[in-house]
Amino acid sequence: MTSAYIIANVTVTNPEQYETYKKLSSIAMQVHGAEVCVRGGKVEVLEGDWSPSRLVVLKFPGMEQARAFSASAEYEAARQSRQGIAVMRMVLVEGV
Repeated sequence: MTSAYIIANVTVTNPEQYETYKKLSSIAMQVHGAEVCVRGGKVEVLEGDWSPSRLVVLKFPGMEQARAFSASAEYEAARQSRQGIAVMRMVLVEGV
């Protein structure tokens, strides 16, 4: 079975309120078996002009599990709490 990764670049505009999103998204990750590989660590640009502000990488057993996480009620609660306090760019990538 091929793993799947959700990769997100988040621009946080209200760090205090973003803490609520982090708590709710953590619940969704636990419920849906996400392995947190990266969550807001230091970023160093090695090539190009991409300067992400906050990166998150989640590993799932497969694409269906990652889609189920994204479409879940648990993550929808987190998504709603993020409205107006952060800009999310998120992709799903099939991995190895």
